[in-house]
Amino acid sequence: MTGATKKRAQENRQAATGYANPQDIHGQRHLGRYDGPSDRPGSSSGPPRPGSSRGDAPHPGAPSNAPGASVRSASRQRSAAGPPSSSGAPLRDPARDPPVIAKKTLPSRVDWGGNLYAYYSNEPVLKELMKRPGYGNQGKNIQLRLNSHVVSCSNEARIYQYAVQVGTPDAKRGLIKNVWCSNELATKIPGGIREWIYDGNALAWSKQNLSNEFHAMIDLDKEKGRDPSTVPEGKRDLHRVAIRKSAAVDLQNIYAYLEGRADFGPGVIDAINFLDHVVRETPSNRHINIKKSYFDWNTGDREFLGGGVEAMRGIYQSIRMAEGKRLVINVDVSHTCFWNKSSFPMIINQLSGHMDLDSLGIYWRDVKNKEKTNALFQVMKRLKRNNFYVNHKNRSERESKVIWKVHDILPQSAREFKFKLRVAGKPREEGREITLLKYYEERYNIWLQWPDLPVVQCTKKNTVYPMEACMMCEGQRFPYKLNDHMTTKMLKFAVQPPEQRLQSIQAGTRMLGWDTDPVLKHYELRINPEPIVTKARVLNPPTIQFNKSTFAPGTKGRWDLRGKKFLAPNEKPLKSWGIAILNDPSSAQRAGTPNQAQVRTFIQTFIQVYQGHGGIVETKDPDITGPISDPAKASELLFYGVGNKYNARPQLLIFILPNSNPENYLRIKKSCDCRFGAFTQCLMGSQVIKNAPQYHSNVLMKVNAKLGGTTARVATPSPSGHFSRPTMIIGADVSHAAPGIGAPSFAAMTVSMDKYGARYAAGVQTNGYRVEMISTRNLKDMLIPLIRHWTANVSGGRLPEHIYYFRDGVSEGQFLNVIHYEVGDIKSIFDDMIVTPQEPIKFTVVVAEKRHHIRFFPGKAGDENQNALPGTLVDRDVTHAIENDIYLCSHKALKGTARPTHYHMLLDEANVPVDVFQKMLYEHSYQYMRSTTPVSLFPAVYYAHLASNRARSHEDIAEPLRKIRDAGNPSGEKSGPTDETKPLLPMVGRSGLPWGMWYI
Repeated sequence: MTGATKKRAQENRQAATGYANPQDIHGQRHLGRYDGPSDRPGSSSGPPRPGSSRGDAPHPGAPSNAPGASVRSASRQRSAAGPPSSSGAPLRDPARDPPVIAKKTLPSRVDWGGNLYAYYSNEPVLKELMKRPGYGNQGKNIQLRLNSHVVSCSNEARIYQYAVQVGTPDAKRGLIKNVWCSNELATKIPGGIREWIYDGNALAWSKQNLSNEFHAMIDLDKEKGRDPSTVPEGKRDLHRVAIRKSAAVDLQNIYAYLEGRADFGPGVIDAINFLDHVVRETPSNRHINIKKSYFDWNTGDREFLGGGVEAMRGIYQSIRMAEGKRLVINVDVSHTCFWNKSSFPMIINQLSGHMDLDSLGIYWRDVKNKEKTNALFQVMKRLKRNNFYVNHKNRSERESKVIWKVHDILPQSAREFKFKLRVAGKPREEGREITLLKYYEERYNIWLQWPDLPVVQCTKKNTVYPMEACMMCEGQRFPYKLNDHMTTKMLKFAVQPPEQRLQSIQAGTRMLGWDTDPVLKHYELRINPEPIVTKARVLNPPTIQFNKSTFAPGTKGRWDLRGKKFLAPNEKPLKSWGIAILNDPSSAQRAGTPNQAQVRTFIQTFIQVYQGHGGIVETKDPDITGPISDPAKASELLFYGVGNKYNARPQLLIFILPNSNPENYLRIKKSCDCRFGAFTQCLMGSQVIKNAPQYHSNVLMKVNAKLGGTTARVATPSPSGHFSRPTMIIGADVSHAAPGIGAPSFAAMTVSMDKYGARYAAGVQTNGYRVEMISTRNLKDMLIPLIRHWTANVSGGRLPEHIYYFRDGVSEGQFLNVIHYEVGDIKSIFDDMIVTPQEPIKFTVVVAEKRHHIRFFPGKAGDENQNALPGTLVDRDVTHAIENDIYLCSHKALKGTARPTHYHMLLDEANVPVDVFQKMLYEHSYQYMRSTTPVSLFPAVYYAHLASNRARSHEDIAEPLRKIRDAGNPSGEKSGPTDETKPLLPMVGRSGLPWGMWYI
């Protein structure tokens, strides 16, 4: 361990325990009050100051504004330090890269709520998120069950929190666990080890009230059955344990806060942190524990996915403070993939598709150091750091029980790998040289079936095994992306209708065993076995407005386009357009490539259906190019061919693809967006051959939107929809690459481009590596052109009076960053654009979240599948205890159990009435441009998500380099270049592409 690493580890331990080094625990008689619970080393508290994390100059050392200053002043102070740095300094995320001064740490397994992070924030401008102003009244009242249970605590329980140090500050988790679980400590610790709950790092809790510090020396040599007198001096496995009281935990602090009798503070934090450890103490010891989920390997439902991988169904649980002045525990099914007990050759064979095991060894030697994008290389890399055991004939019982860990897959085979076989009475160096193949013949009297397979090297020095003798240990998580076949099987396994999901949840709660949990009983906690039944509402469904017609879908949540015309057709007649046919040279894919006659038939139907929906088509016989196998060449030929024929910039280029190869799609979008500046639509060749009218209607909703049209809107008395004053809607999202991939993060922002919020334009840009907060520079680059276009084309030159800012993808710990920095930057942008004095623009800031575990079970009050009806809203019982949030199911679930969207309002300067806001959220889901159903997420955020994913095609990187980068880090460590990311290629603006819905 380097000196810097040791220093960081010591700082983390000191932050949690108050000990600067191991000697301090003995040298100090008194310990100041522990100033923050810890769940894992290095975890950060709420939002620290971001410094230069967003591509800007660092903050001044001391803020000049006093508490209570506006959000606007925070942004001004932030930008006052100077222009964005061009030195290549790394982008830091304020929610992910805490400064050294942040000593307080928070457990990641607790649903804290934004105000906890506000309490810990160093920021002077905002210390509390907005509180719930009231409850809505619109809609039909119904009763539904929730997958949450009420938790009650004893008024008499007396619990004490202790700071714990095991060994040195940089002791590893495995050593700490061995010491804490040792028989010697179990007999020495006051009250016995079962009286204690330990977080595995720096905190413990007990009913034991120790007046003095507890010290013990634990001899792990004795635990392992070794005689300490035979162990050389300096190599004794001896470790010190020190425990001293840091706080008294009073569970009534929670209820005092919920009832308004006390402020939020350390007492509430300590109590919630303790309860979180209590509810997971027993299940984490009995079952496989992954974050907040638990899996029982013996009784859990499992599904083999192939390739040595299986999916398992487990149970998720999380405790939280909730509306109604009470504690609840949220339980839900959880699904995770694990390695199956399979042989290494079988795993490699199925995951890589390399069927010939006899030649695999030779192939592996060619691949190992040359082709890091090869499928075989990726599979071999996944075997590293996994545990396995040896399985072959004539092995001893002891050999069968030893667990090994993979260090590497060597290029040599068992036939080639040689080592020195020890001869009695001589050192190994003088032993007989022998191959691994020959050794197995002599030692075990077996002949390897595949002697040319590569050899597995273990983490233990000088230990290797032939690959065919290695069996993967079950119960190890498979953290990699599944292939298409495995994903299909995983989805079939995970999707459950409401009643079946509820039964799985009930089975999971029985697995958790709340009623028999000794730890819950000891600390006098009771969890009601009956789920919460809440008072929900089903909002009134809107009427859909088309061109000269309306449709009322009711609670069915679905309509079709037959006989309906789009609300607004294409802005200009479709004249300059054409089609390119792509083919795949391989014979296996030719069935997906239509011929010229089939394409002509498709075009005729396409035009007929478009005109039936109100589209205006001038050219009835567009050019057809191809078949061509090169997507870049096809893009060039089609663009210039169409442009020259009609002497105009192409309005629409259609590409017919032979398969779902993403490289063809990315190449087409990159060429047409960033080189030629033309709207494109990709179609599957198999669908062109089928030529189904429904497929045409689905495609034409996207085509019409790209050509400036609008599918439909919600019928409202006012032409400006739900808005009584000039209102702009902004959506934002940041997408990240999968773990281990070195691709940058992509930020996207959408802005409504009409008065009623149906059409949206989008800007995209790279945003550092795994950085969630959007940088000031990116906000300006993306927003300013979109705002100028909005003022020129929507509001008649005026700035908006009210702005809705919908943000996706941020956790509760980042809520304050959204307010302080992103909203602050947006306000500064508008301030700089104000020419004549006007009232300050009012902001309403909302976070939309889909990654949660709350589910609705309405039973007969739901649809035919007992799913929640579109418009079902819950604002009680499981919502936040203080803050303003709701759960809204705006869509109709076709499969499985509907997942509501969690909307959390952080700021509302416009004081939007509760019913007005909830109605707008729901009804705008009917205005999603490419769907004939209401969608589950507010469209501004949905479009931002689509745009951030589409931004990948605008990367300024050669395709071979992208493949190497996206293959992942061979070492398995987290990839992450620390330098600033390269900007995306700009889109060509002459055709109006940046202002249209190019991303849809």
